[in-house]
Amino acid sequence: MPKRAIPTILAALVVVCKGDRYLLVRERKRGQGWFLPGGRAEPGESLAEAALRETLEETGVPVELNGILRIEHLPRGSHARLRFVFLARPISDAPPKHFPDRESLSAGWFMSGELEDLNLHGEEPVIYIRHLEAGAAVYPLELLKFHGAPYPLLKA
Repeated sequence: MPKRAIPTILAALVVVCKGDRYLLVRERKRGQGWFLPGGRAEPGESLAEAALRETLEETGVPVELNGILRIEHLPRGSHARLRFVFLARPISDAPPKHFPDRESLSAGWFMSGELEDLNLHGEEPVIYIRHLEAGAAVYPLELLKFHGAPYPLLKA
């Protein structure tokens, strides 16, 4: 009997860096703690598109992706999560939103030393930011390709 495929949630998480400050969002869900912007990819949307959309929706700050910090796989019994952690920078001087809406309660820029004083949803923002500040490898966005994309180094 063939095994059934495991449904997989594709998600993007974004570490947005501006000098020595990092963009966090105060979540509407999960106890209203602070976390990194991100969320699930919608049908027909690439992970990079999801990262850009979620960051703008949750923080009000448009960004450009600079690389990939991690790819995480979490099997959970009946389903799994595949999460890409992107590095990004703002592309405008738009201030973070300071009003609640259906996406989040607010957003703000914080120095890494300020994170421990925040009501964080989890320790991941501190871990990712410390890892980045310690000189973590940032992998090129070119690692993430659509299925069937050409291999430019191969000659026809």
